[in-house]
Amino acid sequence: MRAPDVPPARTLDAIGLFCPVPIIKTAAAMKEMAVGEVLLVRADDRGVLVDLPAWCKMARHELLGMAEDGDVITAYVRKAHA
Repeated sequence: MRAPDVPPARTLDAIGLFCPVPIIKTAAAMKEMAVGEVLLVRADDRGVLVDLPAWCKMARHELLGMAEDGDVITAYVRKAHA
């Protein structure tokens, strides 16, 4: 995965948090962001690999990509609407 063309406006460190907390915190962060901004999410709960794409689809935000580096999962989410 390559980083998005736009640098992240915000980073969410969800390391050490377990389902459903990373998704709850992602949703809260997205509410505070402007349309088009990108959120960088870092987590180590493997549930994020399934939960975050499902949440993005349900919430209609754009998952730009996800990658694993050891135990850390990095994801980029673009806010698609207000």
